[in-house]
Amino acid sequence: MEWKKFQQYVEDFCEEKGFDEVSDEERYLFFMSEVGEMAQEMLNYRYTESLEKKAEIKQALSHEIFDVIWNAVEIANRYEINLTEAFSEKMEINRKRTWS
Repeated sequence: MEWKKFQQYVEDFCEEKGFDEVSDEERYLFFMSEVGEMAQEMLNYRYTESLEKKAEIKQALSHEIFDVIWNAVEIANRYEINLTEAFSEKMEINRKRTWS
């Protein structure tokens, strides 16, 4: 799914579920809590030796990454940010950067 379609999907789903009634501050806090949950799963993966348990954690991590992306897209929608354009602009900036 391309960004434009995904942004529309998020917008429609949020309207359907009433998520659009959450304040910007609350949405930001939801975003940050999801980042924390993602970090926890990353730590769980790092410190787990069992391959079976790692597979479970990897699945949980994939869901947390999705939640982070979802919340970021919802924030972009609230500020009418076109992520396709933002991606292109930022990649052009990154192409010209040098990292040490």
